[in-house]
Amino acid sequence: MSIQVPGYLYPFILTGTAAAVAVLLAGLNRSLKLARWDEAERRTAVNTIATLLLTWAAVTLGLSILDFYGGGISRSPTIQYGLLIPIGAGILLYQRWGMLRRAIDAVPQSWIVGLQFYRALGVIFLILLAQDRLPGVFAWPAGVGDMLVGLLAPVAALSYSRRWTNASRWVRAWNWLGLADLASAVTIGFLSSPSPLQRLAFDLPNRLIGVFPLVLIPVYMVPLSILLHLASLKKLQQDARVHPAEQAALA
Repeated sequence: MSIQVPGYLYPFILTGTAAAVAVLLAGLNRSLKLARWDEAERRTAVNTIATLLLTWAAVTLGLSILDFYGGGISRSPTIQYGLLIPIGAGILLYQRWGMLRRAIDAVPQSWIVGLQFYRALGVIFLILLAQDRLPGVFAWPAGVGDMLVGLLAPVAALSYSRRWTNASRWVRAWNWLGLADLASAVTIGFLSSPSPLQRLAFDLPNRLIGVFPLVLIPVYMVPLSILLHLASLKKLQQDARVHPAEQAALA
């Protein structure tokens, strides 16, 4: 079945994704400069991470255009591969690649948190809902949840950078809210999309979420967001261990 994709989705999704990655890399580069990394080492770290992110984007883009994630009522879902493989690869890289760990350590917590302001772009789910292109059972929690997490990101980031009382708790709570939002959206997305696993939204199946360009959200932006949340939580844990007195003041 052919799915009509609104024309405005292409610039919205592609521009939003490109902007998020560009800001991430710019922030990384600036953070390493401020941390006074050796110039050659900084360039190696930034260029390698950029290559990984852009290669991942290119592979995801190609598979999306080829309708690898399209699914169907008689076809097993494939979006889970685009979601879980990058998360697993990111965690493995963090454990095995010392330069990546050091780079993340050098990036301020407030930057890692504030970057996810891009989650406010989840308003697109509500726009598509208003046009009867997405089922409400998916669009409402995914859209409202993403907007809430995105709008709270700069607030949580500011609280940490300004050392507000309970800042660490706020950042930790924001991270868990963000992860819960993503887990909810992914679960409902699976259950409302056409496949043998569908259990919801039979009157208006969630077909558009598996089609380019909207599919880039679950197979690129969602795993990227999860990895950023995990990096933020890891930094909170490390800060509490290395600077217990300072963290006690923020908690």
